[in-house]
Amino acid sequence: MIEKNSIEILRKLVGFDTTSFKSNLDLIKFIENYLNGFNIKSELIYDETKNKANLFATIGGDAKGGIVLSGHTDVVPIKNQKWSSDPFTLTERDNKLFGRGSSDMKGFIAVVLSRVSKMVETKLNKPIHLAFSYDEEIGCVGVHGLLDLIEKKSINPEFCIVGEPTSMEVVIGHKGKHAYGVKVDGFSCHSGQAPYGVNAINYAAKLISYIEELNKEKSQLGPFDNEYEIPYSTLHTGLINGGTILNIVPNLCQFEFEIRHLAEDDPKEIMQRIHQYAEKLITNEMHKISDKTNITFSEKINYPGLNISETINPVKQVKDILNDTKHKKVIFGTEGGLFKKKLNIPTIVCGPGSINQAHKPDEYIAIEQIEKGGKFMDKLINNLIY
Repeated sequence: MIEKNSIEILRKLVGFDTTSFKSNLDLIKFIENYLNGFNIKSELIYDETKNKANLFATIGGDAKGGIVLSGHTDVVPIKNQKWSSDPFTLTERDNKLFGRGSSDMKGFIAVVLSRVSKMVETKLNKPIHLAFSYDEEIGCVGVHGLLDLIEKKSINPEFCIVGEPTSMEVVIGHKGKHAYGVKVDGFSCHSGQAPYGVNAINYAAKLISYIEELNKEKSQLGPFDNEYEIPYSTLHTGLINGGTILNIVPNLCQFEFEIRHLAEDDPKEIMQRIHQYAEKLITNEMHKISDKTNITFSEKINYPGLNISETINPVKQVKDILNDTKHKKVIFGTEGGLFKKKLNIPTIVCGPGSINQAHKPDEYIAIEQIEKGGKFMDKLINNLIY
């Protein structure tokens, strides 16, 4: 088997249950020890609890410049999913490798680690930086400490490859995401006296309807980017909860909504309009019955979109390595937007596996994708040889 080493490393990585609400330290320590075997020093950046960490390491060449290879170590939960085999034991069937995170995105990390020996043995004229994060799956929250470290080091990488599963296709853009929790505080009374109360569910419904109006407006007026499957920013309400029993006017309703926006669209402007509408509801209607009523917002997720030019040299270089002139933009978010926004590093999303298999029961990565990722990594390293 061509990629035997990659697959054995992937087997070990999948064996670590790094679901986002759990620690990733066992996996991080495994990678640290693995790199130590090649005399490569890792830097760990811990979260406040010290139960999770990012890892950063540099291989070869001058520490300045070079390329960042970035991946997240956490995976989504398996709760309420029916698997055909143990999700944390890599299982091969029909030239596919099944396991949680096999596609998203431990397959990429395994391919990268399998090439460390080549990186070390080769005389690189530019360094390769490894950047592995935690808590990407819950809103790209863990990578910030990693970005702070890179910024502090002033290494100024030439570009970054985020190895999310794109079937080894070149991705130059994705939408940003802002998600919010909304709490509507109403005023209870007996439902027979409903006009004397402030129905929190009704006011939540009014606000949700307004959010949907904005969604329709975006679909009609844009801005538009036709390289996306959905070529405009979208707004979506996904969770709602409120009320106790039918004969009580509910005094509480909570819901969550998101804005998935084009990189050139301003989510702050969208939120300003939503806040203004909510304030009108409070002042003009809710407070006329009780000044204890309110509508409050809390930000839950915030990461920027990614949009880089297809004409820049890093994109051309990656396309040349893949012998592929095409590129695309994708519906899912990545840490790439943060690399670009915070550090101004041109960032390409490209990795083995398919997003169509990610997050599902019986998640898998095709062995063919591991092999394709390995060939890409070999050529990338060869491009950095003196």
